[in-house]
Amino acid sequence: MELITQYAWVGPAVAMLLGIALTLALRSRRRALNSVAEITQELQTLAAEQARGRLDASGRSEEIAGLAESVNAALDGSTETLVESRQLFSTLTSLLPELALVHTDVIAYANSAAAAHFGLEPDALVGKAIVDLVRPAYRSVLRKHIAALQEEEAASADPLEVQLITGTDEGLWAELHSQAVVFEGQQALLTVAKDITHRKSMEASLGRSKLQARITLESIGEAVVTTDTIGNIDYMNGTAEELTGAPRSIGIGKRLTDFIALVDEADRESLGDPVERCLATRKRVSLGRHALLLSKRGDRECSIELTASPIRAPDGSVSGCVVIFHDVTELRGLARRMSYQASHDALTGLVNRAEFETRLESALQGVRAGDGVGHIVCYLDLDRFKAVNDTCGHLAGDNLLREIASLLREKVRDSDTVARLGGDEFGLLLIGCPLDKARQITEDICKAVSDYRFVWRDQIFDIGVSIGVVETGHDSGSSEMVLSAADSACYVSKQQGRGRVHVYSARDEMVARQRGEIQWLQRLQHALKENGFELFMQPIISVAGPVDSGPALELLLRMRDEAGALITPGQFLQAAERYQLMTSIDRWVVQATLTALASGSIRLPDGRCCSINLSAQTLGDETFLEFVVEALDHSGVDPAKLCFEIPEAAVVGDIDHARRFINVLHGIGCRFGLDDFGSGIGSFSNLKQLAIDYLKIDGTYIRNIAQDSVNHAMVTAMIKLARSLDFRVVAEEVEDRESFEAVRHMGVDFVQGFIVERPQPLQQTLH
Repeated sequence: MELITQYAWVGPAVAMLLGIALTLALRSRRRALNSVAEITQELQTLAAEQARGRLDASGRSEEIAGLAESVNAALDGSTETLVESRQLFSTLTSLLPELALVHTDVIAYANSAAAAHFGLEPDALVGKAIVDLVRPAYRSVLRKHIAALQEEEAASADPLEVQLITGTDEGLWAELHSQAVVFEGQQALLTVAKDITHRKSMEASLGRSKLQARITLESIGEAVVTTDTIGNIDYMNGTAEELTGAPRSIGIGKRLTDFIALVDEADRESLGDPVERCLATRKRVSLGRHALLLSKRGDRECSIELTASPIRAPDGSVSGCVVIFHDVTELRGLARRMSYQASHDALTGLVNRAEFETRLESALQGVRAGDGVGHIVCYLDLDRFKAVNDTCGHLAGDNLLREIASLLREKVRDSDTVARLGGDEFGLLLIGCPLDKARQITEDICKAVSDYRFVWRDQIFDIGVSIGVVETGHDSGSSEMVLSAADSACYVSKQQGRGRVHVYSARDEMVARQRGEIQWLQRLQHALKENGFELFMQPIISVAGPVDSGPALELLLRMRDEAGALITPGQFLQAAERYQLMTSIDRWVVQATLTALASGSIRLPDGRCCSINLSAQTLGDETFLEFVVEALDHSGVDPAKLCFEIPEAAVVGDIDHARRFINVLHGIGCRFGLDDFGSGIGSFSNLKQLAIDYLKIDGTYIRNIAQDSVNHAMVTAMIKLARSLDFRVVAEEVEDRESFEAVRHMGVDFVQGFIVERPQPLQQTLH
């Protein structure tokens, strides 16, 4: 670009004068040359001083005067054109939103945008050094930029990014576009400054984001690898270097599978190249939960989880692939251990009941689908295991279970399943086994266990096993039903003499009875879960009239069926004992009784107590004692309000444990009665060792006592024994006046039975 300047006419005018001078030389060489020289000097003076003026034509020769007038006329026209051009330039630059400056090292012209930015009038910027307008950090580079344009006389240069000085700390980022021009007769630079502050802010933000992303990628525990469109690596973070064994300097430009192989953990079969598959399908690829990474250097093997996803450009095209994978060796090992613990019995290492049922259900589904012959399910219950536990303790019992588990493993195939179902009960799942073969296997097991001798310290025990067998088929029910049938068959085996194998038959009468017990089991479990029991009470009266101590009533348990009808204990206790539910039921009774006492639903005369029956199973449960103590403490009920009736047979069976149980609770105030007294005559000598308060004479001696002389004599002896031990006596099941009078005259202290009152529900149902 070239600006029209005020004295652009001087050169042409001089040239014209020289031409005229040559013409006039022929006429008046000397005089003419002097006149032209004078005019030329005047023009050069005007040009040098950049002043406006006119040539003086007076006193000149006619030719020279005419020449001066011609030059003056040209000068007038050039001046008008120059003014118009300058006005146009100022107008155009004032319309620019960008800052526009004409300068060399100093400013010769500034537009209104530049003046406004620096807070000055345009004329105030003229004469200032151009480098003073930028921040000190950019002054050196701006000087070099200007010098390069001036020295090389280039028309323009590449844009330069600088920060202009503003009234804030941030400064204005500007992109300078400079071009060489002629301004007012001199070489100069026209510089336009474009505001790029927003762009620089975005670039800085993007740079920070990229840096943060890079730092994050280098810090995370996942390996990250990106590739180009043909699968060659163009980035890998530090974790990727560690897992692949390939440093970045080697990995970049190579394929991921050049350094690692991916195989299935189970069969070591290759899983292929996930990057290749991702780029081919343009979809996300996951290798599943059992991928194993093998370093091709042979120094690393680890379980991984891997995902390969396509990298998409804004237009949707795929520009590469990102692979993310991480080492899950420890996590997967922990999961395997947790899975093993969840599915196996900690004591024996056999699968547990839940896992056995899962495998059984899977096998049954296969049979229903018709994929082969049926399977055999066996239920095994050890004989005489309790004798080992009771005689030598639980440590001996645990060792016995481990040895039996080892014996069972030896008798079946690897494809079969041996499980500990609970306590001393085991299960077998014989896959694809015919019934005849199953009979042979189970009979071999019976013989092996029978021949086995368990030695503990100086004692030797004979052990046996009873086995129930069920053959499955396409019409078999659920796994629960099949296992229940096997349990029933095992029960029949025990009833037939133990150490036997019994094959299940739905027509078997004994099995049918056992299956009835199983139905009771389900109902009992539901009652425990849903509070389906109720407490009833039956008064106990003093024969001698009001007393200030002793039992005032006995709490009795009832259940209701689906129709709301009452179910007495005689209907469900056998199943509860068979399936080890008595302790849970007794816990419910104790808790419900304490709740009733605390709430006032049970009101006792001063000094009197209420009786609760405990089963032999409960008395043998070491955790029940702690439960009672905590329940009493939590309820705030006076322990003296409770009297626990324990069966004589349970006391005789484990006198030491019974003594401890009684002594602890008796020590905090509870009372104890010996229930069903008379069912074990040989145990009388043990009674003096126990802190017993009452003897309850078994009802079988009381019912016909007025007519049966033998019963009369037996009860007389029991009362005499009780008196010698300072025990008070309760007669139960006193149903008529004759029996009442008989026991009263014999000297019993308390009477309970229909003669007094039938059992009645408490005033409110306890939940």
